[in-house]
Amino acid sequence: MMTDDNAMLKRLHELRSEHRDLDTVIERLVHHPLNQLQLHRLKKRKLQLKDEISWIETRLIPDNIA
Repeated sequence: MMTDDNAMLKRLHELRSEHRDLDTVIERLVHHPLNQLQLHRLKKRKLQLKDEISWIETRLIPDNIA
């Protein structure tokens, strides 16, 4: 279980890093109207990363409500 958690933490770190990098790229492309398709694809990828980050976080945080 520990190695699974470590692998998930490593993946989470990678996803958060890519998500931050996309913020920078998207901010630059916003000012270039010729790159709207690329901008759309990057925003879609960013949303996919956010979903995967959320999924991993819910697996790593124990459910203490019960």
